Amino acid sequence: MEVEVVPVQGELNVGPQHPGSGHMRILVKLNGDIVEDCELDVGYVHRAVEKLGENRNYMHLIPLVERPAILDSIHMNMGYVMAVEKILNVDVPERALYLRSFAAEVNRIASHLYGLGILGIFIGHSTAFMWGFGDREVWLQILEALTGARVTNSYIIPGGVRRDLTPSIIEMTKKAIVYMRKKLKDWEKIFLKNPTIMDRLQNVGVMTREQAIEWGAVGPNLRASGVNFDVRKAEPYAAYSKLDFEIPVYKEGDGYARTLVRFEEMEQSMRILEQIIKDIPEGPILADRFLKQIPPIRMKKWVQGQGRIVLPGYYASFRPPRGEAATRVEASRGELFYYVVSDGSPKPYRLRMITPSYRAIYVFKNLCKGARYADIVSIYGSLDYFPPEADR
Repeated sequence: MEVEVVPVQGELNVGPQHPGSGHMRILVKLNGDIVEDCELDVGYVHRAVEKLGENRNYMHLIPLVERPAILDSIHMNMGYVMAVEKILNVDVPERALYLRSFAAEVNRIASHLYGLGILGIFIGHSTAFMWGFGDREVWLQILEALTGARVTNSYIIPGGVRRDLTPSIIEMTKKAIVYMRKKLKDWEKIFLKNPTIMDRLQNVGVMTREQAIEWGAVGPNLRASGVNFDVRKAEPYAAYSKLDFEIPVYKEGDGYARTLVRFEEMEQSMRILEQIIKDIPEGPILADRFLKQIPPIRMKKWVQGQGRIVLPGYYASFRPPRGEAATRVEASRGELFYYVVSDGSPKPYRLRMITPSYRAIYVFKNLCKGARYADIVSIYGSLDYFPPEADR
């Protein structure tokens, strides 16, 4: 007698514990092991940055806006400061613009290594997890030497940056590039060409070009689906208009393509760093209107002697004129948008930020439909979703 096998239907909670869900509850509706639908319950690490921004002055906000993406604090910092500079109508010195791009690309490499490490542990590759965090440390040390802080760097300020490049930082960066290029070959052997990894990522979580555009995908997730868009090229900021680099684009749109884009972006970031080291112009690292406010004794000791900016009193509670500004930068996970409104007081009237991970929520929800249950973590990891960034 034949026995009819009926797929088990039901609902399953994934999360919101940290391992495998990253502070997000995923309510999965299953038919057998096929995901029929999933609801994403976000907000478990909500930081209320936008509302808190209305009660802090503009300078105090700099370390606050970095916290939604502490792995990518330079970009969070830069997008906000660029909006404030628009309202202030400040021209940033060219050397400071190069330094902003320098810090941003170091941060991009570190962020990608973090994301790749998390992807590795999600799909059972513990070596990738340890390598990702170990290699990331090399780039964090450069950021620490440049900014004085390990993670939330608060390096970019209205009118420029706080610290200048030193010969030792340049030497550290050159050594890091040599090391990373050699290590990427090892990554390719042990991770990218690993048959198990390829099986877990290829043809999994496929997002077509049309879907990527319709669902609002950004960054590497968008470019892995064949859309050649990068804010650094579309609307150049900092020093990107003077730098030569390529935008990796793949058409497959699966988890493997998203991983390849991030790997290739690290090489492009190293190309940018080499150009900055070679071509960075001489000059001040802060706008002249602010430099003039630093007392001569402090100017000689810090700005000229040690290449560090001692913030003038103006920064404590400056009042931008009434106005509004919108800016966007190409953060490590994609387009980061800021909208700042000034009412003439020392605090923003409104602050809004649209982060790449916030946009990835809808993408993740749609990619899960029709996938196998075991592939949820593969899709999740390939999107490089960072929960605090969405819970802004």
